[in-house]
Amino acid sequence: MRPTAPLLVATALLAAGTLTACGGGSGSDANTIKVSFKQSTDNQIKVMDTYLAAMKKQFEKAHPGKKVELVPIKAPDSEYYTKLQQMLRSPKTAPDLVYEDTFLINSDITSGYLKPLDQYLDKWSQWDQFIDTAKTAAKAQDGKTYGVPDGTDTRGLWYDKGIFEKAGITTPWQPKNWAEVLDAARTIKKKVPDAIPLNVYTGKPNGEAATMQGFEMLLYGTDGGGADPLYDTSSNKWIAGSKSFKDSLSFVETVFEEKLGPDVSDALDPNWATRVRGEMLPKGKLGINLDGSWLPQDWIKGSGHEWPEWSQKLGLAHMPTQNGQAPGKVSMSGGWTWAVPAKAGNPDLAFDFIKTMQTKANAQRWYIANSGISVRKDVAADPAYVKAQPGIKFFTDLVATTHYRPAYPAYPKVSTAIQEAMESVTTGDSSVDEAASTYDEQVKTAADGKVVNKP
Repeated sequence: MRPTAPLLVATALLAAGTLTACGGGSGSDANTIKVSFKQSTDNQIKVMDTYLAAMKKQFEKAHPGKKVELVPIKAPDSEYYTKLQQMLRSPKTAPDLVYEDTFLINSDITSGYLKPLDQYLDKWSQWDQFIDTAKTAAKAQDGKTYGVPDGTDTRGLWYDKGIFEKAGITTPWQPKNWAEVLDAARTIKKKVPDAIPLNVYTGKPNGEAATMQGFEMLLYGTDGGGADPLYDTSSNKWIAGSKSFKDSLSFVETVFEEKLGPDVSDALDPNWATRVRGEMLPKGKLGINLDGSWLPQDWIKGSGHEWPEWSQKLGLAHMPTQNGQAPGKVSMSGGWTWAVPAKAGNPDLAFDFIKTMQTKANAQRWYIANSGISVRKDVAADPAYVKAQPGIKFFTDLVATTHYRPAYPAYPKVSTAIQEAMESVTTGDSSVDEAASTYDEQVKTAADGKVVNKP
């Protein structure tokens, strides 16, 4: 296993830097709101920065005397969550508005870090435009809503048409099951040896990308996995000991055991996802990439990594189910929300900023800029949105068969346990059975024993 101490030390130092950067915390100036967001680790990617700068300008013009201070957190996903939670613990460091991944929001709600928004939402006419599933993603078990979603996402297979041509694989390509995905990767390895055949995110350094883009895209497509192979809603318990879990780990093991994926050192690089988007795909170094709908945000005009011909160079295929069983395809959906910290000094003004970002025009501007999937009914029905970018229709159509993570308070710990299991079979430190057994024990601890064993 990779040592974790250096990563923890680096994370702590980065978190300390963020706390200092946030200055006096929100509320130190009643006319200024502090907005914290995740900044790309790639210095050339300024999609979020550019959008928020435009929103700041628009807001300040509409609210004379009010100011918006943008507080970027530049870090990979796993470090972003750690730093954000450090900030939320004290009124001295808590911003007025934070960018929250839907997978973490219930954990932060349970910790008392976030403020319920129902008093604002009840009076906001635009809330009716949001689709119900998106609203649910930001709702806690207490029935209150703690975040306003700014879009959702889906996932599938991106493939390089040029590499497929060299490998003799016919395009358009649509595998019917896992075996056909692996067979295509084996063919690429044999006939195009200078390319990485298949990328599946794995291990703790990749954080939730490993869990959601990697493992859950397998697990939720397993034969016999059921509607939710992670959480049993009938008993309200997490699932352990399942064949579906082991089958998914076996797929990951096969990718790295047969050297169908990147070198292990690259696969466990916390910046690997950034390298995939900025280097591997644009430079024709990767055959198949199991990834999300948002990738083109790095390639569109003004992104810093312009790649206008990407839609001619890359093809899209849905991820098939394990044995081709119905519905034949699988996707996972998540997304991010804007939330108001419980210790925010200017919550009313912070929600006013959310309302600025979530006019129809501004929401549509954001979906197109970041290659997001609309969670607003009026935007989704707008032909300008559908035609704005290649791939939007493909990924939007996947919403019909997508799955959402069981984002209960224990989920972040369950996710970490999944990442550790993946990493152990990626490095070869554990067999599938050993990794699955360790996962089962970790889930029992994370869920306070609320676990059910399933075959």
